[in-house]
Amino acid sequence: QVQLVESGGGLVQAGGSLRLSCAASRSIFSMNSMGWYRQAPGKQRELVASISSGGTTNYGDSVKGRFSISRDNAKNTVDLQMNSLKPEDTAVYYCNARRFPDNYWGQGTQVTVSS
Repeated sequence: QVQLVESGGGLVQAGGSLRLSCAASRSIFSMNSMGWYRQAPGKQRELVASISSGGTTNYGDSVKGRFSISRDNAKNTVDLQMNSLKPEDTAVYYCNARRFPDNYWGQGTQVTVSS
């Protein structure tokens, strides 16, 4: 079992930046994948970005070139740097950790981008 705690959300104007951080309660070294997902009101949860244990990254089409995910196995953290934010990025952002067959989620942090 691993607990994930997100931080760094908030209110920002369009064009601004935010950095989200996810802290795990134990080592993430063995996790196959760490990632960020988001869910806007009335929409399904969608992948924002993920990073494998080997450092391979994957981004949702809508955030490519604007967001960057990083993983620090020594600190047991996964960060999401979000630049050039748009109102449509407004959502609750969730940290995710996967090690087959387990799948862990944080409680989420709200990101609101004003126009």
